[in-house]
Amino acid sequence: MKFDSQEDAWKFWVEYGFRKGFGVRKHFHNKSRNTGIITSFTYVCCKEGVRNKSELDNLPQNPRLETRTNCNVRMRARLVDGKYEVTEFIEKHNHPLHLRDTVHMLSSQRNITEVQAYEIDLAEDVGLKQKSTFQLMSRQARGRDGIGYTLLDAKNYLRTKRQRNMLYGEVGCLMGYFQQQLSKNPSFYHANQMDMEERITNVFWADARMLIDYEYFGDVVSLDTTYCTNRAHRPFAVFPSFNHHRGAVIFGAALLYDETTSSFKWLFETFLEAHKQKKPLTIFTDQDQAMAKALHEVMPETFHGLCTWHLMQNGIKHLGNLMKDESHFLADFKRCMYGIDDEAQFEESWKILLEQYNIQDHTWIQSTYSIKKKWAACYMKYAFTLGMRSTQLSESVNSNIKSCMKPDLDITQFFKHFERVLEDKRYNELKCEFDARQKIPRLKLESSPMLRQLSKIYTLTIFDLFQKEFALFAAAYIKQRNETHSLFEYVVGLEGKDGEWRVTFEPSTKMISCSCRKFETMDCSVVMLSKFMM
Repeated sequence: MKFDSQEDAWKFWVEYGFRKGFGVRKHFHNKSRNTGIITSFTYVCCKEGVRNKSELDNLPQNPRLETRTNCNVRMRARLVDGKYEVTEFIEKHNHPLHLRDTVHMLSSQRNITEVQAYEIDLAEDVGLKQKSTFQLMSRQARGRDGIGYTLLDAKNYLRTKRQRNMLYGEVGCLMGYFQQQLSKNPSFYHANQMDMEERITNVFWADARMLIDYEYFGDVVSLDTTYCTNRAHRPFAVFPSFNHHRGAVIFGAALLYDETTSSFKWLFETFLEAHKQKKPLTIFTDQDQAMAKALHEVMPETFHGLCTWHLMQNGIKHLGNLMKDESHFLADFKRCMYGIDDEAQFEESWKILLEQYNIQDHTWIQSTYSIKKKWAACYMKYAFTLGMRSTQLSESVNSNIKSCMKPDLDITQFFKHFERVLEDKRYNELKCEFDARQKIPRLKLESSPMLRQLSKIYTLTIFDLFQKEFALFAAAYIKQRNETHSLFEYVVGLEGKDGEWRVTFEPSTKMISCSCRKFETMDCSVVMLSKFMM
């Protein structure tokens, strides 16, 4: 038997081992000192030889099981007239051969090709779990025996690749990622803070699209931090808000060393630097004291609103004993938070709440009341909020990122996952843009010229919100009026709803306002009625 090359001989030996049911490996080869050409080689069974005695003397407590049996199966060939001629071929094994269904598990039969490696990398980038990826590829190959590698091989491949990517450490990978983004778009912004030992502590970044989005939609911002990056549990912060479709849009992100006032102060200062010192009108956060202090120092003019969801969770935590036995405490507390527009009425309702549940001296209640202007609707109405009342928009983004996080995640994987979440959010905006051009909104009152006009101006989502408020216009009625040359005043009620609202109009300035102040942030049906009566 002759072969044109050593590669051909090896392919034959591997195929021969596959058909017979044994693993193969290369034993040794000889080279010519003058030409460097391989003059002879020997291929053997994977069970050739035995473990060295020195290895046996130093066995660990739980050694791996022996696999070699000193099998003599081999194929030896030497170079004769430009071809490799087989000079020895031993085919009798001293051990059982593998079944046809298990032979694919042998090391010599497993190999990840370049195409398969690309598919594994692609699946990793889009967030598919390794087991799901392996199952998909096995299905494509019509079985695990046809894929050419095992799930463990895929895990080892990805681990080796990550180790290679992290060759320059976490900081090197971080700087490499930022440099790559800058090469794609010079408008990419990033900044980092160093400690006294010149180690990176805090990192902030915003791509070109984030900078543009902030120019359009940066009046109201939410901020929330979560521990989701890696086993070091570094806080991850994201700045999202609403776009013109009421969808999530992100203005920047950061990896922080800790959640201290100094870290948050650096974060806010860097955020403003990235966005040319344009400050949001309103920012929502949780009740973190360090964050509140830093925000007041850096952006004192910005209204600081508290996340009502976090506030409710803290209420349950501190006053859970009041919510037993069909108690209405939570409903009463929510009413103070959301359902009262008038400040005097709020104070009266709050006083009744404290007396009813005998919590006048409760520390948490007192501290919560002291910051009432940050969460009570009767005070929040003076802030520009776009209808936002919590940081759940931030938490939604964090939740999407957190779903892909693993304890062994490295910084390179984190950025890939973050980019994928960002891409999903932006694609959702594209879908909304498509719908806005493809679909025609349904008018609840087709004869209304106002609705016809605004249906061509507003996005579908915003127009739907406007129509809901417009529908309440039919339920509004004027209870009192006082009209002079300088000021028009109306007291307006809504059928089926308690309460009344005061609307004023100044003819000289053409300014109109309602005591609910929804007109300054969203839309107000009471104002609509007053417009028609003027």
